[in-house]
Amino acid sequence: KGVMAISGLGLDGKALKDLASKLKKTCGCGGSVVGETIEIQGDKKELIKQILEKNGFKVKFIGG
Repeated sequence: KGVMAISGLGLDGKALKDLASKLKKTCGCGGSVVGETIEIQGDKKELIKQILEKNGFKVKFIGG
């Protein structure tokens, strides 16, 4: 399985953890917060994109 790394959100630690929990619950997968990056297991990029855009973030895919 792959891992999606989500970075550049400009959120503090608590907000990152809250968003990571929401993403993990919605996607039904594991993940964690490492520094200022959220890591989500699996390839759920379209679902994650929808969630982030609903929360007011601009999404740009980089890499594979």
